[in-house]
Amino acid sequence: MKFILRLITSTLIIIASGAIIPGVSVNSPSSALLAAIAIAFLNAVLKPLLVILTIPITFLTLGLFLLVINTFIVLTADYLIDGFDITGFWPAFIFSIILSLTTSVIQKSSEKN
Repeated sequence: MKFILRLITSTLIIIASGAIIPGVSVNSPSSALLAAIAIAFLNAVLKPLLVILTIPITFLTLGLFLLVINTFIVLTADYLIDGFDITGFWPAFIFSIILSLTTSVIQKSSEKN
């Protein structure tokens, strides 16, 4: 049940971000849902591998390289999902920061209740 609520929350954040961030476009709610599913799947499968492979550079950048990994995950979801389009690195970077921050804030607030 928590997973479905997280997907719905991510879908709504993706729709809102598509309306706010220049360079990010979401054609339909179903595209946003597919993007949320793709990002969740990539975070579960690909991200741990990338984190392990980039430990030295992540250590040297004091963890900031994890933002680049998040951006790569978002750009990969953009490549996989039609109707979810991001024009370049910087819109994807801003999108990944907003998505990460808002989902973590919502998750922390739901844990308190």
